[in-house]
Amino acid sequence: MNRHYASPKGTAAYPRGSSAFLNGFQPRSQPALRRRRQLFQRLILLGGVSLLLVIFIFPSWRAAILPALSLGLFHPAADLHLQTVRYYDLSEVQGTERGWERGERVLMLTPLRDASSHLPMFFSHLRNLTYPHNLIDLAFLVSDSRDDTLNMLTEMLQELQNDSDPKMAFGEISVIQKDFGQKVQQDVESRHTFQAQANRRKLMAQARNWLLSATLRPTHSWVYWRDADVETAPFTILEDLMRHNKDVIVPNVWRPLPDWLGGEQPYDLNSWQESETALALADTLDEDAVIVEGYAEYATWRPHLAYLRDPYGDPDMEMELDGIGGVSILAKAKVFRSGVHFPAFSFEKHAETEGFGKMAKRMKYSVIGLPHYVIWHLYEPSLDDLRHMEEMKQEQEALEREEKERQLAAQKEGQMKSQNVAAAKGSDEGPAAQPLKDAGKGSSNK
Repeated sequence: MNRHYASPKGTAAYPRGSSAFLNGFQPRSQPALRRRRQLFQRLILLGGVSLLLVIFIFPSWRAAILPALSLGLFHPAADLHLQTVRYYDLSEVQGTERGWERGERVLMLTPLRDASSHLPMFFSHLRNLTYPHNLIDLAFLVSDSRDDTLNMLTEMLQELQNDSDPKMAFGEISVIQKDFGQKVQQDVESRHTFQAQANRRKLMAQARNWLLSATLRPTHSWVYWRDADVETAPFTILEDLMRHNKDVIVPNVWRPLPDWLGGEQPYDLNSWQESETALALADTLDEDAVIVEGYAEYATWRPHLAYLRDPYGDPDMEMELDGIGGVSILAKAKVFRSGVHFPAFSFEKHAETEGFGKMAKRMKYSVIGLPHYVIWHLYEPSLDDLRHMEEMKQEQEALEREEKERQLAAQKEGQMKSQNVAAAKGSDEGPAAQPLKDAGKGSSNK
């Protein structure tokens, strides 16, 4: 038997005896839905207006309410305060010629090795810098030291930062300790031998790269490398070099000498222009060879920044360079961020600072030297000086021996003359005086 029976035309068919009917489940009428929707819209509008009023009346609530509502997706970077996220606009730290007026930060880097004797002089230079100290971040690398460099550095930094003058304190300070196995001794005779140069400079390049990579921040516009054994430099050196607005710039470095050695002498021969002779020499060397200036083994005939100095020349005069020395380097931070570094290998037959200059030129950065702007390195006797001093010492000792021999000879001669005079006097008084005495006696008896 069928479950459904035929119903009259136009009606639905239900099982016989069912009490359900369709009108009991009809939806609400359209006017009721419309009124309910309008109520919800008014409540949402009222809540939004109230929230806006609260935000504008109580600005302190803004930082707490807005991130919660937008989940941080619709806020500009300046309004984000997430503790684990930092936002930097590197277009604002390119470096300009008036950095001290624009608040540009400088990272000042100094490698140290057995430098305790130089630290008092170095800190006196730090105190005298005229660039705003709060815009200078200091970073030191203490490596392969046998003296008290680290402890002395820590004490002097604490004294500097706690100075009673609030303008004396510097910004962030980093002290890094890392040994590189440098076996060449720090005495002049060991450091400046030709055989020690290649490996020594490759290790120095590693030290510079470690120090730079550990301390360069996104807030730095400039990087200033400064050796601790600079004896004399203008207090305005950062501003003076910065005004040229070059990517890499170095001053001329000389050193004072004793008067008997001429009074002064060029010190840093690593700042130079390339020459055809040097390029031809490089083609004849092994892949790992490193050309170093100032040695007879490598006659490069390059124009050196140091030898072009005129004491009365314009200190702002510029000279394009290919290699640079490391005593005092000011570079824009973007140079290092783009990948230029101090090669710890043979790069175009050069390493460390000279290789850095070559690499910067390869990447189309300006590398400039100032032949008439001079800073003075602490006097350290070179091998020639030591030999000259030894020769002078031997000459002095020979003169002293000759003088002593002359004095002894003169003394002996004087003694002999005295003896002769005494002998002559004694002979005059002997036979001639006796008759007089006898005559006297005779006259007395009479």
